[in-house]
Amino acid sequence: MTFKNIIYTAAITTVLSSCVSGKIHEDLQDKYEALKVENASLMSQLDNVEGASSIGLEQIKEDLQKCKSDKTQLAMDLAGAQAKYDKIKGDYDALEANSSENLSENLDRNRALLTELEAKERILNTKEADLIEQEKVLKRAQNNLDASAARVLELEGIIAAKEAQMDALKNAISAALTSFEGNGLTVEQREGKVYVSMENKLLFESGSWDVNSRGREAVVALGKVLGDNKEIAVLIEGHTDNVPYGEKGLIKDNWDLSTKRATAIVAILTENNNIPKENLTAAGRGEYAPIASNNTSEGKAKNRRIEVVLTPKLDEISKLLNE
Repeated sequence: MTFKNIIYTAAITTVLSSCVSGKIHEDLQDKYEALKVENASLMSQLDNVEGASSIGLEQIKEDLQKCKSDKTQLAMDLAGAQAKYDKIKGDYDALEANSSENLSENLDRNRALLTELEAKERILNTKEADLIEQEKVLKRAQNNLDASAARVLELEGIIAAKEAQMDALKNAISAALTSFEGNGLTVEQREGKVYVSMENKLLFESGSWDVNSRGREAVVALGKVLGDNKEIAVLIEGHTDNVPYGEKGLIKDNWDLSTKRATAIVAILTENNNIPKENLTAAGRGEYAPIASNNTSEGKAKNRRIEVVLTPKLDEISKLLNE
């Protein structure tokens, strides 16, 4: 084998040994191309200097030896690069396989989370709709409550006004009937009403329903006050003791007698044109609403009475309650 062939073979070996991948491969390829160019140059020089002096040949041999040394170093570098490449590729493949598995698990987990999120979102939307409806109901209830509170305040104002009116009425009646008090006449206020109680001894003779003169004065005085208070309902009740009515004639019994006596009082009140007749009501209650025991003469005297019950008209209050 000639020196030329040796150089050519070394160059071919260098080329075959330079197959690597990645950046290292490109670096070795560049070195290979440089050596190839250098080899070609040396071959040209060798052709031109054949038969030249031994000094020139020794220089060429040195250059060739350098090329071989470089080729050996390149082969070692290539082997190291290949080993690194194989390790990197192995790590990459393992990482890729692991990433694919993790990615699949993450996708499944994400799908499950998405399904759960959608379910919770539907529940939330339902609760929000319920909340909105509850807020509407609460608002309507609050409006109703506010309206009711306003009506209650108005009602309280009316009741307070009625109570003040009844206080004033009681005082006016007491003042008008002062001269009759202590003669079987009392004026009381309870439960929002004014009660004027007149014992029969002030108004009637025993067994009679004709009002005597003294009693008439008391009823007329009462009528003057009622004429100034047209918003007052007037109930005149006749009461007796439990002694049966024994006389024969137009009266059947105590109940009948109590009714006629109540009607007699109404007849006197209607003489006052300032009293609206629709305000007046006569009722006979006989012996069935006593205020004292009928076992004593004093108790029986108290039970034989005319009771005038004065009540404020509650039309405004009824209207508010109905609303």
